[in-house]
Amino acid sequence: MATRRVKRSRLLAKAAVLELPLRGRIELRRLIPSGRSVLVAFSMLAAGVAAYGVARETPLFAIRRVEVVGAPAPVRARVSRALRPLDGETLVGFRRAQVDRLIASLPDVVGASYDRAFPHTLRVVVRAETPLVVLRRGGQSWLVSTRGRIVRPLPRGARPALPRLWVRRDVDASVGDTIADAAAQQAVRVLAAAAVELPARVRTAEVTRGETTVVVRSGVAIRLGREHDTRLKLAVAARILPQLGSDVAYLDVAVPDRPVAGTETRPRPDVER
Repeated sequence: MATRRVKRSRLLAKAAVLELPLRGRIELRRLIPSGRSVLVAFSMLAAGVAAYGVARETPLFAIRRVEVVGAPAPVRARVSRALRPLDGETLVGFRRAQVDRLIASLPDVVGASYDRAFPHTLRVVVRAETPLVVLRRGGQSWLVSTRGRIVRPLPRGARPALPRLWVRRDVDASVGDTIADAAAQQAVRVLAAAAVELPARVRTAEVTRGETTVVVRSGVAIRLGREHDTRLKLAVAARILPQLGSDVAYLDVAVPDRPVAGTETRPRPDVER
């Protein structure tokens, strides 16, 4: 019996160390690329780098036409002039920073994106400033955007459809800068909201001691009070304006749940022009 047990143990030990069949084994050698495959891959990479270098240095993909879209014609013309230095540059190595640098000095442009239309066209999509109000200081006028940026000077009487905003003579107004005067900034914010909320066109805007008044084309002065709940106040005014008679001089919505209309005239604020 003891001899049989020893033989049986030896057989079990041999069975435990039997190798798996080849079909169940993972051959690592197959996962390692051959030297030929590595050589082909590096050759393709080198060819791609060489082709890129040739495209950058040759006029094969040189910029011959800059197409500017997405803005009014005068703005497109100014952008086209600003981008003239790109003529002859390669489309392959073109970078967005080049456009940004060239149009950075244009005060009526917010930004731009581009698309390369091979072989020779660069397409530039411009985001222009949106005109909002004419800033008046004495006999001078400037166009101001919805972001409060001074876009460009205007001849007196230009852009009659836009509201007027008067500031004191000591208020700085430099093209390309944002209006620095706090009262004028508040007026611009209110006018931007009024352009959305009010059906009537605004003629003028005034800020006196922190309270805003906008005068619509019919002559009614809408008193908005302090700058809070502006959109709500304008929405209330928009519903009431069509119901007012021709003799109404003002509509006070400073307290929007208690609007008041009246026929008295209100003296204009003391603004040096």
